[in-house]
Amino acid sequence: MFFNNLISNGNVLIRSEVLTTRFACDLNKCKGACCTVESEFGAPIIEEEIKEINEILDVVLDYLNKENIEEIKKNGFYEKKFDELFLRSVDNKQCVFVYYENKIAKCAIEKAYFDKKINFRKPISCHLFPIRISKFGGDILRYEKFRECEPALENGKLQDITIAEFCKESLIRLYGEKWYSQLEEKFNR
Repeated sequence: MFFNNLISNGNVLIRSEVLTTRFACDLNKCKGACCTVESEFGAPIIEEEIKEINEILDVVLDYLNKENIEEIKKNGFYEKKFDELFLRSVDNKQCVFVYYENKIAKCAIEKAYFDKKINFRKPISCHLFPIRISKFGGDILRYEKFRECEPALENGKLQDITIAEFCKESLIRLYGEKWYSQLEEKFNR
């Protein structure tokens, strides 16, 4: 499944759908569904992000409702399952860092970042979404499809933006500008 239509860029393999599928979030339609998808697993995180979040947690808590704060204080903001780290969710639904603005689920970490109260934007897996990273001797970037993201597919077609272009900032954050420039050359956009 993962080895069809792979493109190599540096030491990263990219499924071609990341470069060809049109996608641009439409929060007014999806209401931040990626932060509230029902699942026993929250968004993947890495060790370094746990340290970052621990350092900024007091600031981020100011943006959260009582239920999410209680969940974090009682159980922490992350959990380890099958040797992988994930953000914790409330009732297997919304991420513990969700707050609502005009009935749209948003990230409290990112809100604190945009309010210039912290320097950490949010976990890279959240910033990259709908791209997910699979590991197979190195990173493989793939498009994770969710029914709730159908408005993003329509919006991407309207704006003529691919997943890779939509995720440009997060891809540069992870791999650097040179890597992204080389990727752009490969998909000629």
